[in-house]
Amino acid sequence: MNTSTVEDVAARELIAFRVGAQEFCINIMTVREIRGWTMATVLPRAPKFVRGVINLRGAVLPIVDLAVRLGLPSAEPTARNVIIVAQVNNQQIGLLVDEVSDILTTNEKDIQAAPDVSSELVRSFVRGLLSLDERMISLISLDHLLAAPELEAA
Repeated sequence: MNTSTVEDVAARELIAFRVGAQEFCINIMTVREIRGWTMATVLPRAPKFVRGVINLRGAVLPIVDLAVRLGLPSAEPTARNVIIVAQVNNQQIGLLVDEVSDILTTNEKDIQAAPDVSSELVRSFVRGLLSLDERMISLISLDHLLAAPELEAA
């Protein structure tokens, strides 16, 4: 059996969450914890999608407003919002989302490519789409989503 066949059938777990009316998911192995919304300290001249920073057990954690980063309308966070603490490359970041909705188990073969009609920006961070029941869930690559000169400047 060749390795591509093994990868195609290997189950992977994803964590699904909502941002606005849309559902997204990321690899669960990148998630370190899920916590309630905490007011962030604003950083001057930070990119618009960086809400600020919080203190996470003595470490400074940047908070990325995923709605703004994805080009969706931003809403003022409430106690119902959550922060997904994720490991991206060698850095931990917090992703501000509306809610965590599900843990999904899927195979690589179930992930469909993003359509060609999407913009270059979308194709750079949406790794693929999952069709589950009546839901379309975008699989996000955090490496590409956050690979931006603006974030490195923050």
